Amino acid sequence: MRQEDVKKILEIGISLSAEKNFNRLLENILSRVMELANCDAGTLYLLDGEDLRFKIMRNHTMKTYMGGDGTDPGLPPVKLKRENVCALSVLEGKTINIEDVRNCEAYDFSGPIRYDAMTGYRSKSMLVVPLENREGEKIGVLQLINHMDADGRACRFPEDVIPMVESVASQAAVTIQNARYVEDIRGLFQSFVKVMSSAVDERTPYNGSHTRHMAEYGARFVEFLNETCVQKGEAVWFSPAQKEELLMSIWLHDIGKLVTPLEVMNKEARLTPGQHTEFTHRMEQIGLLSEICMLRGQCPEADHWQVKEKIRQVMALVDAVNTAGFVGEDRIEELKEAAALTFTGPDGKVIKWLSEEEYGALTIRKGTLSEAERKIMESHVLVTDKLLSKIRFSKDLSHVREWAASHHEYLDGSGYPKGLSGAQIPREVRIITILDIFDALVADDRPYKPGMPVERALSILTAMAEKEGKLDSELTKLFVKSRCWEGRRG
Repeated sequence: MRQEDVKKILEIGISLSAEKNFNRLLENILSRVMELANCDAGTLYLLDGEDLRFKIMRNHTMKTYMGGDGTDPGLPPVKLKRENVCALSVLEGKTINIEDVRNCEAYDFSGPIRYDAMTGYRSKSMLVVPLENREGEKIGVLQLINHMDADGRACRFPEDVIPMVESVASQAAVTIQNARYVEDIRGLFQSFVKVMSSAVDERTPYNGSHTRHMAEYGARFVEFLNETCVQKGEAVWFSPAQKEELLMSIWLHDIGKLVTPLEVMNKEARLTPGQHTEFTHRMEQIGLLSEICMLRGQCPEADHWQVKEKIRQVMALVDAVNTAGFVGEDRIEELKEAAALTFTGPDGKVIKWLSEEEYGALTIRKGTLSEAERKIMESHVLVTDKLLSKIRFSKDLSHVREWAASHHEYLDGSGYPKGLSGAQIPREVRIITILDIFDALVADDRPYKPGMPVERALSILTAMAEKEGKLDSELTKLFVKSRCWEGRRG
């Protein structure tokens, strides 16, 4: 083998090792081997169980280039039977050089002959080279067709070409195997992430589909953003790797809720079930004590019925406020009056109608969480950051921890946990925040509110962007325009 041939093989090996995209890697392998062997056509098959499956197909004369974009060429697989030359090459691990397929009876060439009949092409010489890694594991096979001589005529593949092709094929097999390992590891990690995310959602019926919905919106929104850039003749915002990094951040953004107490996450009303039971029992107790006072002659009957009516009113007030989406000033005043009520029993003991804790919970203006409970809920982003700090993310996913833990930051600095503002908040975080707020608004599985209509949710997002300055105005407009939530799964 000449020195320049060795140099060429080394260059090919380096170029193959540098390619990260699996489909482009396969296409690169076939095109470089075809160039090295100076042939007109070629096919790369990968072993899949008992079949050899077409992955890449190139034919310069017919200007046919299939599979490089990852789509299936749509050709039937080759069975691992010895009469098929590609299959035999794989089964025996040997290179097969055929001068003319039409004059070779050792193998079944009905497939190439049918292809020629359909296309008008003339398959003549063929070189079939198995792909095996260093451990002898069978990966697939390269089928090269029609070596071209100096005059551009199809002829037999020269013997001195075979060692070079075999050398590249060996490098290619190792590279393919390594790429598969990387894909397997990536797939395993992605599956693990989705399992962990599902574990968060499964902890409570009030978060059941939140992350999955966000991931669906996010994938469609990224495609919309990229298409918008293409239409403008601009570079796309998200490469495949950047899209994957964003989606990974979405899948992990609520991972900190794994340790959030369920009594906080599942809090349907301002009063906890225990508090509500205690309040109800107290009202019953006051009613019974009032009746005892009346029966003993310690209070007029009219006073007793006045107490009973007041109990009914206070219980109705508490029930109405307990699950209300918002508590207005009029209700606050009514609660203040109820909290000032006391009842003195027959034994002289004074009973407050509402405890301080109950009053504090019932006067929460929006939502169901007290300030302490809200801080517990908000701490999930800190836990998210802490948990993700234990993961050694690859370079391609190096921003996942930062983006996932920052999805409650607002442009005006009013968010948490760090109070970031303006340029401190990356575009990806701004997108996640919009997705998170939108799904929270339209979700119909939250404990503290019913889901609102989409158009109302979009109005709120727009107000948060245009009037309050909390969200990115441009991204919010693009989100509204994208309609990326349509067709979501339940």
